[in-house]
Amino acid sequence: MTKDNHRQQFPALANKAYFNYGGQGPLPEPALEAIYEAYKRVQLGGPFSGEVGAWVVQEAMLTRRAIASELTVPPETIALTEDVTVGCNIALWGIDWKAGDHLLLSDCEHPGIVASVMELQRRFNIEVSICPLAATLNEGDPVAVIADNLRPNTRLLVISHILWNTGQVLPLTEIVKVCHQTGVKVLVDAAQSVGVLPLNLIEAGVDFYAFTGHKWWCGPEGLGGLYVSAEALADLHPVFIGWRGIVTDANAKVLGWKSGSQRYEIATSAYPLYGGLRSAIALQHEWGTIEERYAEICRLSKYLWERLSELPDVECLRKSAPEAGLVSFRLTNGMPHNKLVNLLEKQGIMVRTILNPDCVRACVHYFTTEAEIDKLVEGILRQVS
Repeated sequence: MTKDNHRQQFPALANKAYFNYGGQGPLPEPALEAIYEAYKRVQLGGPFSGEVGAWVVQEAMLTRRAIASELTVPPETIALTEDVTVGCNIALWGIDWKAGDHLLLSDCEHPGIVASVMELQRRFNIEVSICPLAATLNEGDPVAVIADNLRPNTRLLVISHILWNTGQVLPLTEIVKVCHQTGVKVLVDAAQSVGVLPLNLIEAGVDFYAFTGHKWWCGPEGLGGLYVSAEALADLHPVFIGWRGIVTDANAKVLGWKSGSQRYEIATSAYPLYGGLRSAIALQHEWGTIEERYAEICRLSKYLWERLSELPDVECLRKSAPEAGLVSFRLTNGMPHNKLVNLLEKQGIMVRTILNPDCVRACVHYFTTEAEIDKLVEGILRQVS
């Protein structure tokens, strides 16, 4: 499928230059149709009928399989959630914390995760320290930095696979290996990596991997997931609990948890979103393999990085070409970054600000075009010159 034909299936791309995939991807027409048809089917069948109930179970199973295939893991290791934050909270709160336990957090995590960790610290009197990974963007070894910050009482490391603010791709397999040598589990915020990187979580050895469907997969908002490794499952207790995660007998007596990660699922969800996400994932495969898509993302982000590096009063955070689709830059002429973002949006160019570090972030996907990038660069040049 050509890129032009592929782009025509995304209504949101028709009248704008879109660079906010790291915040939310545009929903393709086939996914919109799948969601609509699913809602209609539920209503025609009866929302709480036996037929629709069986359909819901099938939809959930098919969705776990589709996700598992993308992550190269067994379907039973996937719990369907609403988003990354819910997945991270399942892992954070499901650990049996004791006073004095240590949690290591990077200095590039999303505020929603930082706030959750702060509440864990308050409630359970655990120790929390910050690992300085931001400084390794252009030099230094993040694996060595993490190793230096582990303690004998460390139980969990919380990091992102791709840092949401700078776009740095962390060497996950090597980080997990260092942590597991001392019995430390690893929770990964995968908001910016799922749908971008070729993934094999079994090989990576990661314990918990929380992701969403509405960013780089361009699926519907409100549907994501959590991978829990078979080894980590036994020690991660459900916190929010509902009928989808438990086993009962013929008299509705609770017997225990579902056997796999489904135990972390709670209750009624927007089930028609399942087909929408599967449709969005399938559409990406029509363009190319994950390896081909990732290579195109890197090619386009390098092109953007090179164009931005040529501009006066613009400084890219990275000193070398990006390793994924996030390109962060700052203005050196004193113009507030939010002013630039607002001016660009009036021209139909969508980027966003990041507060820490203070910068602007532009995201390119595999179906971004050079013409869109040129439009962004020209739009910035008009404002800074």
